Amino acid sequence: MAPPVPPPGRAGPPGAVLFVCAYNSVRSPMAAAMFRQYFGHRSYVGSAGVRRGDPDPFATAVMEEIGLDLSGHKPMTFEELEDLEGLNFDLIITLSPEAHHRALEVTRTLAIDVEYWPTHDPGAVEEGSRAQRLDAYREIRDQLLARIEQRFGSGGFGS
Repeated sequence: MAPPVPPPGRAGPPGAVLFVCAYNSVRSPMAAAMFRQYFGHRSYVGSAGVRRGDPDPFATAVMEEIGLDLSGHKPMTFEELEDLEGLNFDLIITLSPEAHHRALEVTRTLAIDVEYWPTHDPGAVEEGSRAQRLDAYREIRDQLLARIEQRFGSGGFGS
């Protein structure tokens, strides 16, 4: 059976997508996990950061709320990813200005498309109650999910 055709105005997912943010601890692993849930049966997805951060328990918590497990995520840098598996991606989606500049620099001589999805880093906010901080992470999670759906179509989340 052929894969479903995306609705008009939406391009289906490319064969391999990389999400990149500053530290690979919140935004890029969240986006990669949701993309994988939608399209992992037909696209490869990875995530990286300009620098390696530490796993973020708030990101893990809000992803668990939608049934996705980030507890095993190990943050890695662009360079570490390149050394491990190369940059064999069709599309790199950057989620921070720093990541976008780095991706453009790295792909200057490669045939890889780069898209910039400006996304606030909820980890940068260290004030407020636990509930307020979790709400900030949920907001980013939901924004990323909506952007994935808008860009690639619905791939059957939760199926």
